[in-house]
Amino acid sequence: MTALLQARHVTKVFGGGVFDKKNVTLALDDFSLTIPDEPPSITAIVGESGSGKTTLARLLLGLAEPTKGDVLYRGSNLQRLSRDERRAFLREVQLIFQDPYEVYNPFYKVDHVLETPVAKFGLARSRAHGKELIGEALNAVGLRAEETLGRYPHQLSGGQRQRVMIARALLVRARLIVADEPVSMVDASLRATILDTLRELNRRFGISIIYITHDLTTAYQISENIIVLYRGSVAEVGDVELAVKDPRHPYTRLLVSSIPLPDPERIWQKERQPAEAGSVSGVSLGGCKFADRCPYVMDICRTAPPPLFRTDERRAAACYLHREFPPVEMDRVVQSVAAVSASGQ
Repeated sequence: MTALLQARHVTKVFGGGVFDKKNVTLALDDFSLTIPDEPPSITAIVGESGSGKTTLARLLLGLAEPTKGDVLYRGSNLQRLSRDERRAFLREVQLIFQDPYEVYNPFYKVDHVLETPVAKFGLARSRAHGKELIGEALNAVGLRAEETLGRYPHQLSGGQRQRVMIARALLVRARLIVADEPVSMVDASLRATILDTLRELNRRFGISIIYITHDLTTAYQISENIIVLYRGSVAEVGDVELAVKDPRHPYTRLLVSSIPLPDPERIWQKERQPAEAGSVSGVSLGGCKFADRCPYVMDICRTAPPPLFRTDERRAAACYLHREFPPVEMDRVVQSVAAVSASGQ
């Protein structure tokens, strides 16, 4: 079966123009991911600022072109879609932004962002049918049409504006939502509501979700798969329970150890906490990108980048501490987690 969306060995390099070939930034390095049409899945992409999360989102949405590799929508290169394929892509793959206010034109009522796709994609038989569809979508995300429609964006809370955008994705019958930090700019009291709404879209309507965040806690709450990015490369990938409760990569351990817990008796790990990370400058780095921060660094870490070693059936880590395990392609790990989730185990 053809995948809904697929990234195949995607690399993205910024800089390195005709007059400045030395100052290059490797934002994403040999990244692969397949989102199948069925079963619907929730995959979290986690990492610090500069890890390549936003670059990945832009590549998956066709807003940027890979330096190497391909992004495919239903088997077709995303940069070379026909008019009909592009129309289908814009309907089936929806984006939820970090700041919901930026999506809205302040001169239009919020009705505009819902009525426009109804008209553009011919979703309704009549004006009354369109209003009915909009009301059903709003109700599905916990909003009441009579309390939402007819208002300007500034008259809604941040959580309401974000849920209107989720309703828009549901309205156009999206197959995949790319959610880029969707709860980072709403009150903590509303985060659980939005996360529950996204989970409900996945379970009830069969919508897959790519959840991009720097927050390991919310990633654990919502996702089945987790991909931990560090400086554009995958550090750990697989089942979220395994990766968070028993992390195998030193970087994932540091991320987990930095999560504050309401336990005054808790003894924090003595490993160095993560410093500010940025994407790698200079694409000729030969070793592990985490070597300069890793408390377990070995000579081999500085000479050759580690492959993903399959430490468990549903998890892999790019670390030479696990070189006794066989190497594996990232996609195989993600697909094994999806298969288990679909079987209900």
